[in-house]
Amino acid sequence: MSVNDPLGDMLTRIRNAQMRKRSTVRSPSSKLRLRVLEVLQEEGFIRGYEVIDKGDHKPEVEISLKYFDGRPVIRELNRVSTPGRRYYSGVSELPQVRNGLGVSIVSTPKGVMSDARARAENVGGEVLCQVF
Repeated sequence: MSVNDPLGDMLTRIRNAQMRKRSTVRSPSSKLRLRVLEVLQEEGFIRGYEVIDKGDHKPEVEISLKYFDGRPVIRELNRVSTPGRRYYSGVSELPQVRNGLGVSIVSTPKGVMSDARARAENVGGEVLCQVF
């Protein structure tokens, strides 16, 4: 079965696993998904991730979710730019999530990064998702 929005699929898997209080969740692997997971780990929203190669040329990534006092660290996880409606933003218009408490993940010409790092490097791009 093909997925039209692979990144949206991964974000939904994370949200569903957190609702069920799972410690880990698996998702098919891709370069974009790994870059987004790298930003989530750097910002402290997930414990980590590990690429698992089953030998059939379809690697999966196992994501270790993070909880604090029994509640998920990620309260909101929203997809902003979708395949049907792309959302691009210049460096001066990058959205802040909850007055800087959350993170926007941006795909820039210099790679996938958080909104704060994009502002520091003075680049804009496609706003992929917002995390709080």
